[in-house]
Amino acid sequence: MLYMVHMQVNLPTDMDPAEAARIKAEEKAYSQSLQRDGRWAHIWRVVGEYANVSIFDVASNDELHDLLSALPLFPYMEIKVTPLARHPSAI
Repeated sequence: MLYMVHMQVNLPTDMDPAEAARIKAEEKAYSQSLQRDGRWAHIWRVVGEYANVSIFDVASNDELHDLLSALPLFPYMEIKVTPLARHPSAI
């Protein structure tokens, strides 16, 4: 199942910079492991925002929920999930 996921990150302005750097490093390692195994199929940065739009290729809603909720930045994110289906005009 394919999903388009928009993730907006909202770190607290008073967060310790060292803690922010630690969480971001964990986030990068986790997201790259999901990219390598094919479940995080694509990721794009949203210009001018601390946000991304990604395509996930997973077996179920539950799997996507588990992957997203395990993101180290998850507590600081607003997430919008859009399920995708193949377009009849696609070649």
